[in-house]
Amino acid sequence: MQMNQIVREKIQSTGQKYLIPLIDKEIPEKLENQLEQMDWSCLDLIHGKPQERGNFAPLRAMELSEIQERKEEFRSIGLKAIREGWMGAVLLAGGQGTRLGFDKAKGMFNIGVHKNLYIFEQLIQNLLQVTSEAGAWVPLYIMTSDKNDAQTREFFEEHDYFGYNRDYIRFFVQKMVPAVDFEGNILMESEESLAMSPNGNGGWFQSMISAGLDQDMKEKGVEWLNVFAVDNVLQRIADPVFIGAVIASGCVSGSKVVRKVSPYERVGAMCLEDGKPSIVEYYELTSEMAEAADEKGTLLYGFGVILNYLFSVDALMNVVQKKLPVHVVQKKVPYLDESGELQKPEEPNAYKFETLILDMVYMMDNCLPFEVEREREFAPVKNAVGTDSVESARELLKKNGIMI
Repeated sequence: MQMNQIVREKIQSTGQKYLIPLIDKEIPEKLENQLEQMDWSCLDLIHGKPQERGNFAPLRAMELSEIQERKEEFRSIGLKAIREGWMGAVLLAGGQGTRLGFDKAKGMFNIGVHKNLYIFEQLIQNLLQVTSEAGAWVPLYIMTSDKNDAQTREFFEEHDYFGYNRDYIRFFVQKMVPAVDFEGNILMESEESLAMSPNGNGGWFQSMISAGLDQDMKEKGVEWLNVFAVDNVLQRIADPVFIGAVIASGCVSGSKVVRKVSPYERVGAMCLEDGKPSIVEYYELTSEMAEAADEKGTLLYGFGVILNYLFSVDALMNVVQKKLPVHVVQKKVPYLDESGELQKPEEPNAYKFETLILDMVYMMDNCLPFEVEREREFAPVKNAVGTDSVESARELLKKNGIMI
């Protein structure tokens, strides 16, 4: 295929050293589509100022003691929402298990010891506990990536969807964006493709809409979405108590949180930013903020998020009409150099462009931080060994009576 005129002009006006030699050549259809769909305005961001944060203030969480007192009330509201078909769940599963030494979708990783127990399988088992209690299926939307979409679909098919009703599972692919070098040159990973990267965990809802799943939700009557990450094997999904608490609070969103193990634990903390619900990253906390506590000794910024959120679909529709901030991050990105040789840098060499779910929270009118028991609901699998690892997750699974 020949490049269209608009793409040619963009390449020339931005001085793309890896792409200019291709202007008068036939190029693969995949590459042409990537260039046509690219948001060229992201190139303006690499020399812009980093996003400035507002004024932070504490945001009180609904703590375990209060939840326990009203547990049955909340559970009843949540189960009604599930039975009425108002609830959907979104599994963010676009990532690879690279840090685990596993070159496939992270959800395909076998966390078992004495038997096979895949991350996907355990998450489905967690959700099945709820659907069994409610006597109703929850639509499950699974976000994949270009790299793992086919293998994820095949894996679920091969394992008969781990006992879940396949009529209630839909897959969709996360939107990808090109990476650029520090001079703003778009990188190529092969002669057929730009060096593409997922657009961050804030891009999930826009990706759902692009896949036409807003229509699916409308047909099913879904009014709330519980979005959660693939790497927490103790994740409680479509938790009726959480759903009920958020609905009863009158909030349009909620976030499951755990008490930080120390003031400086490397997790984002729920807070207010300029009076709106937000998440402050651990590296943004001053020591004064990190150690600040109330009269009971509870840290004011002491509730860490675990990437388990509940959003009103109406509120999400409002957010998607606006534009989420795009964050520019430095990463190591393999690329073809000007002689066509593949380079695998050992240091960050490129910018990636990501939207973040924390910005979605900030764009909500309100948010209920909902405390959960750390040892019962937080077993992230991020590393092969050590903290938040395969080892630590296995220990927590065993503590919770799950055979591995």
